[in-house]
Amino acid sequence: MTTTTEIADKIAAEQNLTEAQAKTIVEAVFKEITNAASSGVETSIPGFGKFKVKDTPAREGRNPATGASIQIAASKKLTFTPAKTIKDALNV
Repeated sequence: MTTTTEIADKIAAEQNLTEAQAKTIVEAVFKEITNAASSGVETSIPGFGKFKVKDTPAREGRNPATGASIQIAASKKLTFTPAKTIKDALNV
């Protein structure tokens, strides 16, 4: 697993930044993606992919412990669609 700190450390080393500067940049990027998603706006990063918000309708589910029917509320979820470059890199 790669963490935010590990990503920031790699960026700091490659771009001659301090680890604190790189971590601030990484966190700012994630914050902007979160802000866009909260507003329902798609975020597209060319060569990487797209983050989109999708509505999940209300549905009926089952409690696995009791088998009783329960109503699951409608919600929003964040989806990621990788760019062709990423798909190709994964399937080499």
